[in-house]
Amino acid sequence: MLKQNLQLKLGQKLAPQQIQLMKLIQLHTLEFEEELERELEENPALEKVSEDEGKEENYDELGDEYEDEGSESIETDFDVDEYLFDDEPSYKTASSNYSPDDEEYDNESFLTEGQTMYDYLIEQIRLVNIEDEDLQIAEYLIGNLDNDGYLRRDIKAVTDDLAFSQGIYTTKEKVQDILENYVQKLDPPGVGARNLQECLLLQIEKKVSADKAVTLAANILRNQFDALTNKHYNKIMQKYDVDEDDLRDALDEISKLSPKVGGNFDTQTITINQEIIPDFVIQVKDGEVIPLLNSKNAPTLRVSEEYKEVLQTYSHDKKSPEHKQAALFIKQKLDAAKWYIDAINQRQNTLMQTITAIVKLQKEYFLTGDEKTLKPMILKDVADITGFDISTISRVVKSKYADTPNGILYLKDLFSDSLTNDDGEEVSTKEIKTHLQEAIDNENKRKPYTDDALVAILKEKGFNIARRTIAKYREQMNIPVARLRKEL
Repeated sequence: MLKQNLQLKLGQKLAPQQIQLMKLIQLHTLEFEEELERELEENPALEKVSEDEGKEENYDELGDEYEDEGSESIETDFDVDEYLFDDEPSYKTASSNYSPDDEEYDNESFLTEGQTMYDYLIEQIRLVNIEDEDLQIAEYLIGNLDNDGYLRRDIKAVTDDLAFSQGIYTTKEKVQDILENYVQKLDPPGVGARNLQECLLLQIEKKVSADKAVTLAANILRNQFDALTNKHYNKIMQKYDVDEDDLRDALDEISKLSPKVGGNFDTQTITINQEIIPDFVIQVKDGEVIPLLNSKNAPTLRVSEEYKEVLQTYSHDKKSPEHKQAALFIKQKLDAAKWYIDAINQRQNTLMQTITAIVKLQKEYFLTGDEKTLKPMILKDVADITGFDISTISRVVKSKYADTPNGILYLKDLFSDSLTNDDGEEVSTKEIKTHLQEAIDNENKRKPYTDDALVAILKEKGFNIARRTIAKYREQMNIPVARLRKEL
């Protein structure tokens, strides 16, 4: 039996313009330039005004909508709304149809091509006098090395894989023999190692020398590796009956060894070097901090007058279906151009308001360049000033850089949580980390400060911090514990 019922649903749906704006906001300058060139290429109704033509745009106050004579609605004798809004227009999704691997670069200076470690090792092993089956095993072992040149897999697992995938039935002992006598003898020294100790030993053993420091270094790596990694220097000196100078010479030899022998090779055939172009420029004049947008983020765009004239021409013919289709296509391109111009200007306004709020909150830092003057600042602080959502602020600062009087600055580095010092003032955690770094830099490396000692030092500076917090900050700064910072 058929029944009728009424159902209410509450939902949210983003308009294509909003989706486009969010995508544009999170792009840094280089990505924005690429996106702009792609849009100009795909939409002939959108034009970029060259500098010699002059700038004839009308800007309202910051945050107001941009107006251009080319953005006026163009009437036709048929309804095009269903074509424009039923589905997302194709030009909106064009950017997702490209992969970074499909990009073409005309400037050869951005491309570097080199030989991979795999190719280099295969070339060597094929020059060795080795039986066919042993060669296949050696090549399979080379194919299992990681980018650092290590064999991370168990020999038993490699042996099983050779049987299942290659049809080579052999023993674990034979695979290990081929690894040690063929693969590990290849260049660079240390390749094919199964752990750091073996990697360093393979390198030091290549140094055929009667030098006392090299001999001691080899003995330490072979027999006292745990004591070395834990920096138990006194134990090593007692073991080999050497003084600090002898041990220091041996440690110097060890420091010349590479823990990642595959690091000098390309992990891919082609790598792309990308330079950093600041999205903002921060200037300091007469005690005032002035935020500016990179000029590449503020292009002058307009809707093509020629396309508007063509649309008017086709719109006059109300009988021809071909002309109607052509008019619909042109109308879509003109509306897309208008939307894109609006989105670009909203992006500029959003970026400008955000950087202005950041400069307002961190004015003292930009004036002095001293990280100790950084104030606690989170995304919500900027959102409260600008009126934007926190997610919008997050998109703005993502992958963005600013050119300041003190160098290029990553915007996210300006954000930090806060702690309260002994005077009841809120201070940035970055300021505390700066004091922590200074204390460690100035410590006696023969007797580094423990975390408890660092707690006492920071307490003298007015920061009452627990030892576990010091340990957390130290780990975030990639600073090892006191025992591993010890030097002779």
